[in-house]
Amino acid sequence: MGDDKLTTFYAHSADESSQEDWHLLADHLMETGRLAGEFSSHFGASGLAEPTGRLHDVGKYTPNFQRKLYGESLRVDHSTRGAQIAVERFGQLGKLMAYGIAGHHAGLANGRDSGARTPLQARLKDDDLPPLDPAWEDEIALGEQLNLPDHFIPKAGREHFQLSVLGRMLFSSLVDADFRDTEHFYAQVEGQAKDRTGFPSLEALREELSKTLYTFKADSEVNSLRARILEHGKEKAALEPGLFSLTVPTGGGKTLSSLSFALDHAIRHGQRRVIYVIPFTSIVEQNAAVFRNALGPLGETAVLEHHSTYQDNPAKSPESAAKLRLAMENWEAPIVVTTAVQFFESLFADRPSRCRKLHNIANSVVILDEAQTLPLPLLRPCVAVMDELALNYRTSVVLCTATQPALKAQDEFKGGLENVRELAPDPLQLYDALKRVQLKHVGPMSDEDIAEAMLQREQALCIVNNRRHARSLFERIRGEPGAYHLTTLMCAKHRSKVLAEVREELEAGRPCRLVSTSLIEAGVDVDFPIVLRAETGLDSIAQAAGRCNREGKRALADSEVLVFTVSEEWPTPTELTQYAQAARSIFRQFPDDPMSLKAINAYFRELYWQKGDQELDRHQLLERVKAGQLDNIPYEWMAENFRMIESAMIPIIIPFDEVATGALKDLAYADKVGGIPRKLQPYLVQIPEQGYKALKSVGAIQAVNKHNFGEQFMTLVNNNIYSDQYGLSWDDPAFIRSENLIFS
Repeated sequence: MGDDKLTTFYAHSADESSQEDWHLLADHLMETGRLAGEFSSHFGASGLAEPTGRLHDVGKYTPNFQRKLYGESLRVDHSTRGAQIAVERFGQLGKLMAYGIAGHHAGLANGRDSGARTPLQARLKDDDLPPLDPAWEDEIALGEQLNLPDHFIPKAGREHFQLSVLGRMLFSSLVDADFRDTEHFYAQVEGQAKDRTGFPSLEALREELSKTLYTFKADSEVNSLRARILEHGKEKAALEPGLFSLTVPTGGGKTLSSLSFALDHAIRHGQRRVIYVIPFTSIVEQNAAVFRNALGPLGETAVLEHHSTYQDNPAKSPESAAKLRLAMENWEAPIVVTTAVQFFESLFADRPSRCRKLHNIANSVVILDEAQTLPLPLLRPCVAVMDELALNYRTSVVLCTATQPALKAQDEFKGGLENVRELAPDPLQLYDALKRVQLKHVGPMSDEDIAEAMLQREQALCIVNNRRHARSLFERIRGEPGAYHLTTLMCAKHRSKVLAEVREELEAGRPCRLVSTSLIEAGVDVDFPIVLRAETGLDSIAQAAGRCNREGKRALADSEVLVFTVSEEWPTPTELTQYAQAARSIFRQFPDDPMSLKAINAYFRELYWQKGDQELDRHQLLERVKAGQLDNIPYEWMAENFRMIESAMIPIIIPFDEVATGALKDLAYADKVGGIPRKLQPYLVQIPEQGYKALKSVGAIQAVNKHNFGEQFMTLVNNNIYSDQYGLSWDDPAFIRSENLIFS
């Protein structure tokens, strides 16, 4: 093709022999702008998002890019020119748009600071780009003046952080719109319509939930309290969107109470979905199953699980075919169940695949389950982004826990939350009514003491902070009746099998002595008469207490939670030391009732004071954003440093039963993964990188269908190192070293 023949400009090509089905560039830009405006309307930013969408591919109005579509092998930068025009036309707000326009393929870059990507400032100064054909101005309308979103509320001292969130939300709207329009084009070419409809309404879900809740009977004191909590939350649904807390002791039914509130509240205020954020991957499926069951026949289509066990490789991002596949779920479902890692890391992410879903958080209800588990080194940024979602994105955030962290401004937390409204009826009275255990600190206990204490009872649970310690204790009692062991070195299906046996023994009144790591505190429904808990944070101790006299059927005097100091052989992991120190202080200050709401508040204030403001934002993320201002938003740097799990964990597939082996066989001959990863989800064990390398080096694990999927799916082939009692285990020194870092 010659330059003089350029009268029609295309965004995407199809059959190279004919241009009849090609994607007109003007159509793509205008439709992407329309969709981006629609997506961002939920936070009042359509006026910014529409021109962002219209400019994102304007760099394709060049002969070189059009030659590329005709098959010439050319390297063409088609993103920078749109970013430059945004700044030229719209000044400072244009610069906020420019971050997303320049990064809509590679990801958001830093403003000035160097990183893996070229900083925005350098791209804005690039004078070597080919000129655009004047046709772009005839075909693309931009408007004259832009403003901040309607009703945008600035917060003193945090304005530039707020702009960084707005920039990322605009980016989200842009990349989802770009994906959607491109997907639609290729689907038409291939004659395969993409059906994105069919989700049930929130009203229909509320009706199904009401049917389920109607079957629950207030036939005990505990169930009467659960009914009261549920009803009180429904009464509060009329409150204006914003920040809420649901402070309910363990066993108070807060899971379904929070969902009931969220549906009523969302329907009342025109919000779009409920996002349930869970601290641990291990219980995402469990909670999703609870919701599906509660929502009856609509549950399967309404509830989306999204966590990060298997993810697309960000290094592989071919432009055309890959845009047809969802790089990441974009959270259109009415009920999303996800992890805190997935939720918060996405809110600080830089890649299109991670950010694509963010605009769908706006105008939704977010329930943050076990809010106290947010990692201390990132606590202030987490609080800041929650506050911003509630302030400017019509998002209602519910802090849902038995042990409310002291995150309010009145708690003297720097940048703390304001106007947090409680959904539970009289939390103090609830605490007294649901008090089911006696909690004592019994001082030092050797492993021999612990084993003896367990054997003196027919039924007992012991929870420790280290997997190797749990294994050692189990080995002391393994020959005794009813001895069980639970660890994350067992796949979820294996753990479920063990727990089913444990519950059966408990209900039958037979001997049952379980040694576990802290994983059992993550929403596992078991009921022991005594729990022994190694020293840790008071919030974890409260979770452990929730496994004792859970249904309130035993007398208080017969239900004990004994907290002990471990021997020198098993020192408290460094990560837990300050938690344990703060808890020890509370046991001294509140010896009669260390789990009272006053004691819990004092514990978190003590913990945050020990850490100090800087350690609650370890990388000084908020300060760096403030210092960089609009010219140097450190998007790439934020994504690199906002890591809720510092050490990478890698999933290994365990061929535990016939379902797992069948799915592995299917995967071995598959061209596309389809629904196979979901089938394999219950058969994963997450291990540290050191352990992964050790297993790989001796051939104990192998890639499944390496030709198609690389090393994405690694399965255990040496079954000798997986046992019914211990799960995954081996004697390689690398494993032992890495095990010292693991305490769950």
